[in-house]
Amino acid sequence: MPLKELKNSQKVIGSKQVKKAIAKNIVQKVYIADDAEPHVTEPIKKLCNQNQLEVVVVDKMENLGNACGIDVGSATVALINDN
Repeated sequence: MPLKELKNSQKVIGSKQVKKAIAKNIVQKVYIADDAEPHVTEPIKKLCNQNQLEVVVVDKMENLGNACGIDVGSATVALINDN
């Protein structure tokens, strides 16, 4: 399961932080929860498309949050470059 790489990788959690990271051009991959509100996820999907970033769709916000080691769900998470 691709979520395992989230546990110990550098990442940003939450749509505002993901948008900022994409703007800084430091993102290598974005995870989006399928059950998140479309008004939250659609702008991020568009940004990913514009920046040719890989998008991984996860079934539930809860699973995405758990994979990041947080106690709440998350709509979006971005893996950032190790630089």
